[in-house]
Amino acid sequence: MWHNLLVPAAPPNLPDDKEALKALVAALMRERDDLHIENLRLQVELDGYKKRYYGPRADRLQSTGDLAQLLLSFSQDLDRKPINPDDVPPHSEPTEELRRVKRRKGRRRIADFENLPVTTHVHELSAEERACPCCGLQRKQIGQEESWQIEYFPGHFERIHHVRNKYACAVCEINGQNPQIETAAKPEAAINKGLAGPGLLSYIVTSKFNDYLPNYRLEDIFARQGFEISRATQSVWCGDVADLAEPLYELMGNEVRASHVVATDDTIMPMLNLGHCAKARMWVYVGDAAHPYNVFDFTLSRGRDGPKYFLKDYSQVLLADAYGGYDGVVAGNAMVRAGCWAHLRRKVIEAERAAPEIAQETVALMRVLYAIEKQGLNASAEERLRLRQEQSAPVLAELREKFFDWKEQLLPKHPMAEAIKYGLGHWEELNVFLGDGAVPIDNNVSEREMKRVVLNRKNSLFVGNVRGGRTAAILATLTSTCRRHDLDPQLYLTQLLVNLPALRISDLPAWLPDRWKAAQKTRPATSPGQNPQT
Repeated sequence: MWHNLLVPAAPPNLPDDKEALKALVAALMRERDDLHIENLRLQVELDGYKKRYYGPRADRLQSTGDLAQLLLSFSQDLDRKPINPDDVPPHSEPTEELRRVKRRKGRRRIADFENLPVTTHVHELSAEERACPCCGLQRKQIGQEESWQIEYFPGHFERIHHVRNKYACAVCEINGQNPQIETAAKPEAAINKGLAGPGLLSYIVTSKFNDYLPNYRLEDIFARQGFEISRATQSVWCGDVADLAEPLYELMGNEVRASHVVATDDTIMPMLNLGHCAKARMWVYVGDAAHPYNVFDFTLSRGRDGPKYFLKDYSQVLLADAYGGYDGVVAGNAMVRAGCWAHLRRKVIEAERAAPEIAQETVALMRVLYAIEKQGLNASAEERLRLRQEQSAPVLAELREKFFDWKEQLLPKHPMAEAIKYGLGHWEELNVFLGDGAVPIDNNVSEREMKRVVLNRKNSLFVGNVRGGRTAAILATLTSTCRRHDLDPQLYLTQLLVNLPALRISDLPAWLPDRWKAAQKTRPATSPGQNPQT
């Protein structure tokens, strides 16, 4: 039996005809190529799953990561080696740069520390403790020792009792005339006949849409502080705040549509539905520096009706990914469509396993482009345009030639060939930034804003209905724009809710976050006893 296993298998029946043999070999080579491509695709797909669940979120080449690991190992080995005393200078001092860093960090820490309110506790010795153990006389104070401590006191609830006095004319009443009764007015509430004050409402909105705390966690936090507010009540209050702020939200949308460049992106926002969650969408539209607002929009699908409605009259530059739903909107409004180099870079890095040399060379050229962008970061649009045309244009021409060469070398279904096809297919959009200094090189600004939707989705899971999605869009718009302008969203929303119920439409632009912040800088500082909410 073992002898039979060692006998080689009989050769297959090969055709005697030369042409038939050539055809058979060609078929086998095609099959080999298909298997190789399929293997590469599976490797790329596996790497994608590994990165998604276990790897870093940043898009980096594996070869760069290997180099970093080697450097880390080298530094660890170097730290373990004993130090030779002859290698240490006799009077070594920190460099001037290190001194500046330490001084800067120290100033920041002290400045934050000194801004905190101070409560002083003086600790005394009792009369018995002050008695001298030697002669029994009372010892005199000769100095003090000071130390500091940071303490935190949790928030608390208060009841605000509004008493409105009524007045009437007693003489008119005695004479049988109208006593002219009048009741003292009180500030209008953000929610009509509602219990929640503006500070409580702004805290709930900020916690959910800026700190990503779901309502059930806030419910537990409030219960620990002595007053439980159900998650359902919180949701209703958030909807009421969104209804009140909707005119301001619409104004911010109009401002964004007046931008020269609008950056946009979208992500899934699940919505409760019968039997399953519907895959609704949340979109973001980021205005330019002259119109600095981040406006979110909720739609029931990813169809082009969403951007078509929001960008109804917009006809300038739209910075977006390669989603086909924008095509009809761009063509219908005669917009200029700008592409995103970060998307192309991500596709090249995802296909690195299939062609590491091509990936490294491509990413190296892209790094040159980003280095040029860093040089013109604080320059004007005209200066940045001149810098791009002088330095970025030759890099783009070189990269395009390489793409054509690599495309000829690779099989059509090769993973890297698909990344190159994406780049060449959207080359016109990817080169828009080369002719307009105001257009960014990538769409990262809107993708960063999508993270707040993803974090909220991770913690809160879904919105309950269309109104909940609209509420999320309005309140995310306010909190995101506050972050863009380095504003405390809770302070801004508190003052907004105090003033908005009685606000005239003509006064609404003054409450845009950037204009409100500028107005605060020109106002005198509030004294400790003065109400800052007016």
